[in-house]
Amino acid sequence: MMTYYLFDMIAALCFFSCWAGYSRFARIKAKTSNCIAKCMHQHRIHWMNQLVGREVRVAEAALLANLERNITFFASTTMLVLAGVLTLFAQVERLESVIASIPLTAPPEHLLIQLKLTLLAFIFVMAFFQFTWSMRQYGFLNVMIGATPVDKSGTNKPLQDYALQMARVQDRAAHAYNYGLRSYYFAMAVLCGFFHPLLFIAASVVVVYTLYRREFKSKAVVAITAGMQILDAEQLAQDKSRA
Repeated sequence: MMTYYLFDMIAALCFFSCWAGYSRFARIKAKTSNCIAKCMHQHRIHWMNQLVGREVRVAEAALLANLERNITFFASTTMLVLAGVLTLFAQVERLESVIASIPLTAPPEHLLIQLKLTLLAFIFVMAFFQFTWSMRQYGFLNVMIGATPVDKSGTNKPLQDYALQMARVQDRAAHAYNYGLRSYYFAMAVLCGFFHPLLFIAASVVVVYTLYRREFKSKAVVAITAGMQILDAEQLAQDKSRA
């Protein structure tokens, strides 16, 4: 039993190292290489610059409403998942018997099961906070859009700076949404920890690899990067024509 305690401690340390390490790695690497977060921020800047020149902004309202619906779905789903996790605290003995009936699993221990349930609940609480903060920031962005004057000439420097600030607010909202989704990914690794510490470690590594591939090496990143470069070239051509 002491051996499994040690394995669980090592697995938990690996899990937190993977989560914290990948978060720091992603922030640093995004400054030097193209990724979804970096390229999407450039798209948001172009979007807000285009918005300043439009009198009718129904399309923007519809797009932002669609983004908010996605976040609202995850926020409400997180509350349901959290309620389910909290319910399991009253069914620990039954959960232990289910785990014990699965071949090749580590012997379940009451305290460890409770600690893992606590970790799972904490992760979903964090996810809920991130989703709701993302929703609030999209609400702030809606107010800023409503206050934006129209500049069809595209030469008003203060409004260009204002568009940049709107893009930054939207970027922070998207980051909060991404952090909430990342919590779901790592929660899947915690679920594996109920069965065996080695599976917990393997799942943590797989989650990091999956996040890295999707955020830095996926085909979506290639397409988004190409689109960003096209928009940058188009914006440069427009600036030259105005000059």
